[in-house]
Parts: sequence; C-alpha cells; structure tokens
Amino acid sequence: MADGQAHDGARADDGARADDAAVTGDAAVADGRARADDGARAGAEIRTGGAGRPGAGSSTGGGPGRLLVAVYAVFALAAGARAGVQIATRFSDAPVAYALSAFAAAVYVLATVALARGGRTSFKVAVAACSVELAGVLVVGALSVADSAAFPDETVWSGFGRGYGFVPLVLPVAGLLWLRRTARQGGGPVAGGGRPVGGGE
Repeated sequence: MADGQAHDGARADDGARADDAAVTGDAAVADGRARADDGARAGAEIRTGGAGRPGAGSSTGGGPGRLLVAVYAVFALAAGARAGVQIATRFSDAPVAYALSAFAAAVYVLATVALARGGRTSFKVAVAACSVELAGVLVVGALSVADSAAFPDETVWSGFGRGYGFVPLVLPVAGLLWLRRTARQGGGPVAGGGRPVGGGE
C-alpha cells in the first residue's frame, strides 16, 4: 500500500516537473520571438536612417520653426488684408499687381499651415509653397525692376520685396533651409528632392 502511494507521489512529481518544463519552454520561445522582433525593428531603423519622419527628431513648427511660422503668419495676414482692400476698392487700377498680391497671400497661408502642422504630407506642401514663393519673388521682382510700367502699383514681391524690407526674398530661402534641416534630423538621410526617407503623414 505504501509502495503504491510512493509510486503515485513520484508520478505527481514527474507531472509537475513536466508542467514546469513546458512553461519554461514557452517563456523561452516568447523571449526568443521578442528578441527577434527587437532585432527586426533595429534593422529597419538602420535601413531608414532613424525615425523616418520629418519632425520625429525636430518638428518643422518647433524650436526656431516657431519664429518662421510666426513670420509667415504675419505676412499671410498683411498680404491678404492688403490684397483684399486693393481688389475691393481699385482692382481696375492694377489688376495684375493686385492679383499677384492675392496669390502671394495664398502661398503664405499654405506655407504657414504646412510648417505649423508637420508630417510627411505637410512637409511636401511646405517645400512646394516655399519653392513657388521663391520663384515668384524672383520672377516678379525682376519684371518689376525691368518694366516698372507693367506694375503701376507694387505687389508683395515687387522689387524683390523691397517694400517689406526684402523679407519676402529671404523668407522662402530660410523656409527651405529649415525644412532641409528638420528632414535630416527627423528622417535621417534625405532622398531626392529633399524628401525625408520613411513614412509618416
């Protein structure tokens, strides 16, 4: 009788040890999977150069970018208000100049919103807005200097922005440089066209 009880006790001990071994094996498998996942994520970060998103390291609207956004907002408000008054009261006097002022205001609004929001899509919009702005101030500035009669009234971009202390000429350059910097900080290597490598919005 005692031998039977001892035999049953030994079987119970063997079953408990088997259960412990199964639990330990499951834990080892889970730990191995977790390590594999960590390794895969680390490899992905190395391949994409880090976070892979503009603003992951430094947002386009953070730090010095806040000052840039503020200046763009001021110019959007000033250019929009001026164009609105000109178009409403004396559009026939200089339709081209006033239309260009309205267009410049729209570009400033777009750049302000894109820079403030950040993200991949906003980054592309900001690059496009700053590029159009730079092209506009250079083309309109050159035309207004070469043929002043074509612009009986000044636009924001006339004379390369001399009416605004040449800030309209400097602003898009500063914007593009800031976007390039944040792309490198937040997305690692910069792909063709200044776009950050990786995902994000």
